[in-house]
This record gives sequence, structure tokens and C-alpha cells, in this order.
Amino acid sequence: MKALSAGAPAPRPFILALGDSLTAGHGLPRNTAFVARLEQLLREHFPLASVHDASVSGDTAGDALCRLPSVLRSLSHRPDLAIVEVGANDLLQGVPPARTRSDLAMILEELERCCIPVLLATLAPPPLLASFGQAYSTIYRDVAEKYRVPSHPFFPTEVLGQPQYSLADKVHPNAAGIDLAARNMLPAVLRELSSF
Repeated sequence: MKALSAGAPAPRPFILALGDSLTAGHGLPRNTAFVARLEQLLREHFPLASVHDASVSGDTAGDALCRLPSVLRSLSHRPDLAIVEVGANDLLQGVPPARTRSDLAMILEELERCCIPVLLATLAPPPLLASFGQAYSTIYRDVAEKYRVPSHPFFPTEVLGQPQYSLADKVHPNAAGIDLAARNMLPAVLRELSSF
């Protein structure tokens, strides 16, 4: 991680968002995507808060794991918190749950090695994927317990599957859905930043 240039005010707190299209804001203007919306909400509490977007639409947990070293090298300084939001594409692409569990565990191990606290964003499998989701549903809980990291649902229950919160593809959230997701995550993020 690079040092800040002399005289540059440090963004405090500095949050890393490592995820997929849900955090990247697929189909949305940049200023209404999750990272931007969470940053706006955080600045009501911390005027210099910054949320770095390290999300790529379509990424599985394995993809995010492969990218993580280069993401960390590109940062100006160590994040005060990493929000890890991956797994939805594993479910949609039929990645075996054991593989997702292993990839997610290795992401948390690498962040732990770098002394970066983690907030794990969990996802509820849609009903139409319930048969696969049943085996998948304990991954977040088990990994969070093993690595002793806090977890929090990415979406509040009223967003998933609701047309008023979805884009035309009926998969990705619209700006209203993302706003609810950011507001839903905010208390958990603030708890992790209680030392500021």
C-alpha cells in the first residue's frame, strides 16, 4: 500500500468495498451505486469518510480472491474496514458451495494477514434457487464464526424480489433498492468504526 502524499488529508475512515455487481452498482449512475451512497451516509457522521470501490460485476468469490492482492497493492493506505460482499454469482453460476466457502475463507485470511478488519455482507438465496441455496445458506455464518468477523445482511428483507426495488432485469437493485441496502448496512458499519 502506498503512502499518502505530503500534506494530503487522510480520508478517515477509509473503507474498502470488495464485491460484485451489487456493490459495483450494475446499471446505475455512479452516484447512486452502493459505494457512493454508503459514503454519502457515512459523511453525515465522518466528514472525511471515503469508500473505495473494488467491486467487479460478475465476480465470484474466487474472482475476488484472485484480484485481492492487486487491489490491496493499489490502495493509498490500509483500510480501516473492508466490506466483503461476494457469493451471489457463485450461487447463480452453480459454483459448488465448498469452493465458495474456501474462496471466502481465503479472502478473510488475507485481509486478516494485512490487519484489515472485515464486515461480511451476507445474502439470502432467492426462493427459486432454494435447493442450491440450502447447502449454500450456512457458508456466511460458518466462515464468520471461524474467523470471528461480524456479518450483516446486505439487503433488508423488503428489497429482495420486489419489483419496485429492481431494475428491468429483475435481478439487480435499482437506486431505491441500493439506498435501502446502504441504509441497512450503515449501523453495522458504524459499529465497526466505533473507535473513530
